[in-house]
This record gives sequence, structure tokens and C-alpha cells, in this order.
Amino acid sequence: MPLNRRKFISTTAAMGGAMIAPFSSQNSNKPPFTVPGDFTLTLMATNWGFPGTVDEFCAKAKKEGYDGIEMWWPGSKEQQDMLFNAIRKHNLEIGFLCGAGDSDFQNHLRQFRSQIDAVTSQQIQRPLYINCHSGRDYFSFDQNRQFISYTIEASKKSGIPISHETHRSRILFAAPIARHFAETMPGLRVTLDISHWCNVHESLLHDQEATVNMILERVDHIHARIGHPEGPQVNDPRAPEWDAAVKRHIEWWDKVVAIKIKQGIKKLSFLTEFGPPDYLPALPYTRQPVANQWEINVYMMNLLRKRYTNQ
Repeated sequence: MPLNRRKFISTTAAMGGAMIAPFSSQNSNKPPFTVPGDFTLTLMATNWGFPGTVDEFCAKAKKEGYDGIEMWWPGSKEQQDMLFNAIRKHNLEIGFLCGAGDSDFQNHLRQFRSQIDAVTSQQIQRPLYINCHSGRDYFSFDQNRQFISYTIEASKKSGIPISHETHRSRILFAAPIARHFAETMPGLRVTLDISHWCNVHESLLHDQEATVNMILERVDHIHARIGHPEGPQVNDPRAPEWDAAVKRHIEWWDKVVAIKIKQGIKKLSFLTEFGPPDYLPALPYTRQPVANQWEINVYMMNLLRKRYTNQ
């Protein structure tokens, strides 16, 4: 008898769960070096796609075992109060996203500076870091470098680490572009979301090892999402067909952790950032996601904690 749509989805989900188990365990192995007992791993949750209130999000993140959350800097005093009340209530760290979207360079830069100034000057709770969605891929090099220069000075003044994300459409949208900025701006610090580069360069970057390794030396924060040559997010990192992509990303993250340990910087923050549709593929017509975004992010959190701590 033919399956109806609902029964087909539930059946295939159950089959998928049975197939996932052997592969999820192999990706939780330890790295090929010793992680010191005093190495501090801070795991952050994203509210991207979360349907509830800020307080509900913080409560759920805390219950799952996250150390903190990463969110965009709120635009109003009311939203700021709600956020700070929630993170204090649930004893969570905070990392802020700052950026702008105007296509006009001067407006974009002004909006960006305003957000950086707001975060670094507030005295309510010091953020662990600021992650920047900075500039545009179509701004000139001289225009984009102004965003980086501003954050270098803001970080020195405030003491808050400020890094720029390797994100499509932004300053560091491609590996060779990021290399040029790194070579000419020694103070550049990076948020590594290398899933974007897998998509931009339509590869797992085996042909750009030297460039990637140069950028890994600048990383202060990581967005732990798994990309692939045709997109910035696999549909489910637990599925065996993505094993090569998962292993490749873990190789990069291992290198960053090893660099920090070698430098005597025994701490690193990760954001588990698998997103909702349209980052997460969905079925046609119904737009039902093919996997559970929250469960995937919690899976990634547990994978990272097992890998980079002595628990």
C-alpha cells in the first residue's frame, strides 16, 4: 500500500536515526594532541530560528548545557533590557553580532561604528567578544579596511575581542581576499565560519591549504557549521554521506585549538550555528525542514565539548 506523505516522513526519519548512530560516535573522538586540563571551551547558542521569547531561548540554552548565547546587538532600550535580564537570570555569557546592511558605503560605515560603539560603551554586562558582519564584498579594499581599522582601535580601547567573520557577501567572503587583508593588516582578528568558503570556492579547500592555515592563525572565535562544495550547510551532520565534510571541518577546528594551546591562550569560544530554512533544506510545498535545527546544534555542542575537554 502506498505511503502517505506524513507516514513517509516519519518512516524515513526513523530509518535515518538508525543509520546515524555509528557515525555520530566516530566524530566525537579526541584530537591528535592533548588538550590541557585548564583549557576553557565556551560553547554558545544561536537564537537564529528560535520561535520563542529571549527568556525562553536563554532558559532552553542553559538547560541544554550551553555556556552562553550569541545575538545581534538589540536596537532598542526595551530589547536590551529584556536580553540583559534574561542572561543574568540564567547565568549565561553573551557574545554580540554587529553589522550593517546599507549599500551606501558611508551610511554602512556609520551604522557599523554606531553598533560597535554601543556594545563597547555599555556597562551592563561585558561581552565575551564581538563578531562582525562587516562591510560588503562589493566595497573597495580601501573602503573595507576602514571597518577593520575601526575595530582594531575599539578592541584596544575596550579590551573586548573583536573579530570579522568569514561570511559570504562580507569583507572576508573568499579565502584569497581574506589573505590579502591578513597580509596588509596585522591587527585583523577572525571569526572562522569556513562553511562559507567551502560554498564560495566549491570545494573543501584542499587547493588553498597555505591560505587557510594563515587565516587559522588569526582566529579568536568559531562558528561551528558544516558546509560543503554546493552550500554553506549540510542538511544533517550526523548523516553518513557528509562524513568527509564533517571530518574536514573538524581538522580545521583542531588546528585552531592546537594554535591556541601552543600560544598559551588556553581558551576558545564556539557558536553552534546550524540555521533554519532556507539554510536548512525543506520539503517542497510544505516547507517542512528535513531535520531538527535545535537538535543538530545540541549535537554539535556535545561533539565539541567531548572533543576539546577532558570530560
